[in-house]
Amino acid sequence: MRIATPDLVTNSYFPALAAEELGVFREEGLDAHVQLLPSLEAVNALRDGAVDFVAGGAHTTLLAFPQWKGVKLVVTLSQGTPWLLVVRADLPARRGDIGAVKGLRIGAAPGPDRAFLHLLAEVGIDPARDGVTIGPVPGALDPGASFGVVAADALERRLVDGF
Repeated sequence: MRIATPDLVTNSYFPALAAEELGVFREEGLDAHVQLLPSLEAVNALRDGAVDFVAGGAHTTLLAFPQWKGVKLVVTLSQGTPWLLVVRADLPARRGDIGAVKGLRIGAAPGPDRAFLHLLAEVGIDPARDGVTIGPVPGALDPGASFGVVAADALERRLVDGF
């Protein structure tokens, strides 16, 4: 069984990684391996039959399977929105202060970017008016890239102000 996951650091995908590492699949008689593929590549691989499962975000699945045609959700790896917004330590931001994003460059993956835009709209922040730039993290879609690792590097190099 081939299982794709988009990164090795997100707590959402940890159960699949832990199951392989701790031998749970083997104990259940399954020959399963988790492989790292960027989000969109993972769901495209599922669509094309190159992998059997994707341990990833439901939002990304819709990019390869519009209206859920040809795919179904079979298990929840986590509940709620597990995303955290991380910003540079030198910025005057306080935990819970969403207004702190005004004027910042935020790196986000496809899917989470839309959820973030929705959150901003709910609290009355207009990206154009308030100078919030939301875009991809440089290198995050490269083969073998782990979003969290690449995003932390981009933050350190000041390519983004947060992710």
